[in-house]
Amino acid sequence: MKTHIDYQTIDYQGNPAFVLVPWDEFNRIRPLLDGDKIRSMGIPQAVVEAHLLRAIPMIRAWRDHIGITQKELAARIGVSQAAVAKLEKPTAKPRRATLEKIAEALGISIENLDV
Repeated sequence: MKTHIDYQTIDYQGNPAFVLVPWDEFNRIRPLLDGDKIRSMGIPQAVVEAHLLRAIPMIRAWRDHIGITQKELAARIGVSQAAVAKLEKPTAKPRRATLEKIAEALGISIENLDV
């Protein structure tokens, strides 16, 4: 379903130069604008969409994309499944060393987790 966005265009010398959108609408579509940066890092479209459109944390988005369970990831990094569940919460702030272990276990670079 497409959502209507109220906007205003500002012309300069007869051509559209700017578009004004309400702040709430801008914040709603902003992740789509930031997605280009993430895609340029070589992150698959499915991971980008999961992270930006469905607000799924990057660790989970990658794990889902690769097709492994929390239990499998836990075994690869030497922690419990419950610890992986905590790392996948939107409010989680994993240490860099933890992100490095996860990236290695998923076969990706740490930069692909730390966006």
